[in-house]
Amino acid sequence: MELRLGVLVLPVSDVDRAKAFYEAAGFRLDADHAVDDSYRVVHMTPPGSACSILFGTGVTTAVPGSVQGLHLVVSDIERACRELDARGVETGGIFHDTSGMFHRCTDEKRVNGPDPQRRDYHSYAEFKDPDGNGWVLQEVPVRV
Repeated sequence: MELRLGVLVLPVSDVDRAKAFYEAAGFRLDADHAVDDSYRVVHMTPPGSACSILFGTGVTTAVPGSVQGLHLVVSDIERACRELDARGVETGGIFHDTSGMFHRCTDEKRVNGPDPQRRDYHSYAEFKDPDGNGWVLQEVPVRV
């Protein structure tokens, strides 16, 4: 049996603002469909991803900005940060975690700059959408 992650639902407070943000970040618009004022679905996909995001009106009861730790895997963290910054998406700088392979959700053990050995799964950067939903870029040049 295959189980493939297809869509992540994001809670947002302003659908048009979220759509503009994700378009600026380079996400592809797959669908924007409104049934009426109470139900609108916007479906977007990050470049190169098989998994998409979905947000809109009437699609979730979650609090806007409550989704955290969404990971986007990139082959070159420095290039990804430059490209996002050029698109107006502030990444807040590259970091690595000195405690091991995965990073903590806090600044504890966080060190500025990429992993000195540039190991897979060790360098990160973060950004938030306008509602505060949190994304993490994770450098993985060669996926295990």
